[in-house]
Amino acid sequence: MADSLRMAVAVLGNAASVSLYAAPTVTFKRVIRKKSTEEFSCLPYVIGLLNCLLYTWYGLPVVSYKWENFPLVTVNGVGIALELSYVIIYFWYASPKGKVKVAMTAIPVMVVFCIIALVSTFAFHDNRHRKLLVGSIGLVVSVALYASPLVVMKKVIQTKSVEFMPLPLSLCAFIASVLWLTYGLLIRDIFVAGPSVVGAPLGILQLVLHCKYRKRKAVVVVTEEPAVNKIDLEKGGVEIMEDVEKGNSEKNIITDDQSKS
Repeated sequence: MADSLRMAVAVLGNAASVSLYAAPTVTFKRVIRKKSTEEFSCLPYVIGLLNCLLYTWYGLPVVSYKWENFPLVTVNGVGIALELSYVIIYFWYASPKGKVKVAMTAIPVMVVFCIIALVSTFAFHDNRHRKLLVGSIGLVVSVALYASPLVVMKKVIQTKSVEFMPLPLSLCAFIASVLWLTYGLLIRDIFVAGPSVVGAPLGILQLVLHCKYRKRKAVVVVTEEPAVNKIDLEKGGVEIMEDVEKGNSEKNIITDDQSKS
């Protein structure tokens, strides 16, 4: 019964996490269509790639005991393929300066992962110490990845609009966090449950913001131009222009002759 419950939670967690990993495809369709990375940053995708690499390595029998963490390998294996494709597409369409930034970010990340993999394989000779090393680093990276929506939430509060925080994405993030938290508690693994301790409250906060601002649009402040006094030199008077609902129209021409009469 316990094994069946763990497997069910793991399958559901895999589905929710894959939905999260696939969410940026909309962004990269736009990048491909416009042949430009515009103002998008590659950093979230590079960090996401590192996170997937670490947890895939964590789930393999080299680090974990046999296949006890096989669900981590499946979901993060898909994550590696997606995140790597995002980084490659970004690099392809980035400006020359942008390509340098991608290289300077992605290459050190890959080097760090290779060092972690080599150290965990050859410096330690038991699963407990290997899990401690890889899991601790993975936990830090995952917390940083889960904390990234804080920037978007700040923008939602400032604009009073959830336009930049889609509900399906927030819902998937919350569900994935709850499921992996549950799975981590069931297998008693702090390195699996730990990231969701941060992710689940952030997911709840995103849903609360959706409830509060779902019917509001971004606040746009429009300033009305005051009436403009235009001196008519030929008539020797003043022409007053006022804004009306159907447009600008001329009103009230006062001339010297009228004032005299």
